Amino acid sequence: MAGRSGKPPKPPKAQASSSKPPPFSKESFEKELEDLAAKAKDETWINSAREQTALHLKAAALLLLMAIASNVSQLNLSPVYGSIPSSIHHEKMTNIACFLGWSMNRSFPRRAHRWLPVVAAYIPLLQFYLFSTSSPLGATWGPVVTELLTLFPLTVISVACVANYLEEAHAGNLPSWPGLVSYGIYKLAEYCSSSYLSSHIGSSPIFTRLGLQAVLFLSYTLFSPSKLILYTLPAVLHFTLLNTHVPSPFALSRANSTLLPSSYNLLARKESLTGYISVLENTASGFRVLRCDHSLLGGEWVHLKSLPQFASNLVAEPIYGVFAMLEAVRLVVVPDPIPDAEARALVVGMGIGTTPAALVAHGIATTVVEIDPVVVDFAHRYFALPDEGEGMLLTTVVEDAVAFAERESSAAGAGEGRRYDYIVHDVFTGGAEPVPLFTLEFLQSLAALLEPGGVVAINYAGDFALPPPAVVAKTIREVFPSCRVFREHPRDEESLRATGGDFANMVFFCTKSSGGVEFREAREGDLLNSPSREQFLTPKHEVLEGDFLVGADEGILTRNDTKKLEKWHRKSAVGHWGVMRNVLPKEVWENW
Repeated sequence: MAGRSGKPPKPPKAQASSSKPPPFSKESFEKELEDLAAKAKDETWINSAREQTALHLKAAALLLLMAIASNVSQLNLSPVYGSIPSSIHHEKMTNIACFLGWSMNRSFPRRAHRWLPVVAAYIPLLQFYLFSTSSPLGATWGPVVTELLTLFPLTVISVACVANYLEEAHAGNLPSWPGLVSYGIYKLAEYCSSSYLSSHIGSSPIFTRLGLQAVLFLSYTLFSPSKLILYTLPAVLHFTLLNTHVPSPFALSRANSTLLPSSYNLLARKESLTGYISVLENTASGFRVLRCDHSLLGGEWVHLKSLPQFASNLVAEPIYGVFAMLEAVRLVVVPDPIPDAEARALVVGMGIGTTPAALVAHGIATTVVEIDPVVVDFAHRYFALPDEGEGMLLTTVVEDAVAFAERESSAAGAGEGRRYDYIVHDVFTGGAEPVPLFTLEFLQSLAALLEPGGVVAINYAGDFALPPPAVVAKTIREVFPSCRVFREHPRDEESLRATGGDFANMVFFCTKSSGGVEFREAREGDLLNSPSREQFLTPKHEVLEGDFLVGADEGILTRNDTKKLEKWHRKSAVGHWGVMRNVLPKEVWENW
């Protein structure tokens, strides 16, 4: 048949070679085992990486919460102790807590993180009752004891949990570098969160001292939910019903009920970038004060307005003589006196507006530079600060004074900005002045803004038994050739011997010329029908060179050497804390 077709027969197709072994053969079983082993290896690596990532994220989350809790603790201490005394031992305590938590992590149970929400919940309650011990403990030990019973255990447990997480991530063999990295992350988070909180504090109920503590409690609860949350019920009830520091109308009413026996009434309060700001009125004596943390920004007698002889006054009566003394900047004799109606004044620091109001009452166009918008708001609403706006003599610039002075002095040097006939420098909070506002560079900027025949008055509060007053005096005289210094009250020699301190308000009156500083006699119009100005307007208690007890060899203060003052401000702030406890009763400071 093949021969009939004439075509040669096709050879049979060769069977295709294949690597796949026959089913149920030894080779097929070996291949399947290899595939399963590779798959299991891949899944084990993915799971391990996922678990390690989760452990590292948990550790990072706890470090972030620790950093925020550290800053919030300081915020809650500052109304009772002031920001400077609260910070003296804070870093040492947190470092010790970190060391103990890291070194003793194996002494804590693996599920110790379940206790973190409980500890966080009880911190506001413990602080509330510990604040009532602030007077016997004092400004040095009060913050230490308070944080030892609140922030310290939270930090120890948190760090122990971080160490446990990292130890588990490293299969039980924890090298030293994760600890160093963790501490670096914590300090970085502490710094960044501090900057963020300081710029947002008071912007909403959440960004308040108690609001942030509530957020921390909720964050720890979400981080580690468990049945132990039931133990937080007493703390939560106290927070919502009894804690007078909560920013709510109900808590404000309770705070006033506690202040009633001391004859004080809390009119308003708000938290802001310079501290806890509140307005208090003494109903028995009839005065009103503006508070910032553990310090007073000013005060005035409000009951005098009801008396016929003062009803038409354009200014209120200050409760401190130093505020009236600052107005003596108008009394300094200059070669070419400027009529008030043509003069311009710059005031650095608002306070309650005593000095700006007086300058405006004299018809002087006045610009005030104040960094805190809440201070400006309260000064207008609760004190005798005149209105501002178009056609008014008063203008307020809400800005950091350093930035303002640098910008305006550059403009004035270029012939584009304004200069002032009077400059009043009056800044103070928390027991110490903002150091950058007393540096050589800032004072040089003020000098550039001062007219050649102008006068500057600089208020400084400090302890003559410490170097800062002498350092500030030397720095001011480096910029202004002619200066005289006056205290609010004469030195109490008996108190100096007993306590070793001499804390006082002083005012520097300076000019840019070298002819010396003299004052003209105060006329009736200068006094504004004010008994306080009649008594305190003309400076009386002059400070001579020998009155600066120490600090003559410390040199001047520059922008790059602010630690020259900062290291002494701690002691000065502790001393000022004691002064404030004598000015207002402890209930006012402790109940906010």
